[in-house]
Amino acid sequence: MSTAAADTVLPYPQPSELGLPQGDLWVFGYGSLMWDPGFPHVDWAPARVYGYHRELCIYSSRWRGTPERPGLVLGLDRGGSCRGIAFRIAASDVAPSLDALWEREMRRGVYYPRLLQARLPGRTARVLAFVANPLHPGYAGTLPTALTAELIASCCGDRGPNIDYLARTIKHLEELGVRDRHLTRVMATIRARQQKA
Repeated sequence: MSTAAADTVLPYPQPSELGLPQGDLWVFGYGSLMWDPGFPHVDWAPARVYGYHRELCIYSSRWRGTPERPGLVLGLDRGGSCRGIAFRIAASDVAPSLDALWEREMRRGVYYPRLLQARLPGRTARVLAFVANPLHPGYAGTLPTALTAELIASCCGDRGPNIDYLARTIKHLEELGVRDRHLTRVMATIRARQQKA
């Protein structure tokens, strides 16, 4: 991966171009948004979206790595389904919350905002989700488990070690009753590497 390319800013839709529903807005979190949404919300619920799965498929050259040694963070990649958390933002807070989300998630254009149908307890709702943009040079795709573990174990960025990001994701998923086999396999591989070292 070219580190210069990883920081390239590509055009992406603005909130006004997405046809977002009027009133309250649900936002889907599947990684760091689960434990650090960064916006006010009046409700939350376990949620599941279909057509996408959670994948460590985004190179991180700032928050969990550096341009010289990029880490990996999560994206929604095509296929399968994904369980996470849906947060409901009150209508009065939607505009500033979208500004904060765009500043956080959309600066590089490595995610693409989409409205997805989610299943919540007893109902369905349209949720705003940030899916991986496979055309972006920061998109890693599905890497072998050993390589994924190697990258995560050795990277640190402005928000701390990459392994902490993985550990917190696993912890919050377990609190939801979700066992993500891929993430736990990556963590087990990292722990095995650490024991050998």
